[in-house]
Amino acid sequence: MSKVPSENYPAVIAAFQRAGWVVVRQRGSHIRLHRQTADRLRKLTIPAHKPIKRSTLAKILADAELSLDDFLGLL
Repeated sequence: MSKVPSENYPAVIAAFQRAGWVVVRQRGSHIRLHRQTADRLRKLTIPAHKPIKRSTLAKILADAELSLDDFLGLL
């Protein structure tokens, strides 16, 4: 398994949109995404930073329950 990359936020947002997440709003430098699952509404907040730090992106992937390999495939 490789390390989590440091990516710019437009690429991260596009990858999450390909995975079924929907951009709901942006407030300041943070972008909110939602995705409805069978049991609940899941929410993510992506910082609009260039680049997003690897540790932050790793936490976002864990919150989204998305594996690194799946994320790299969506990029």
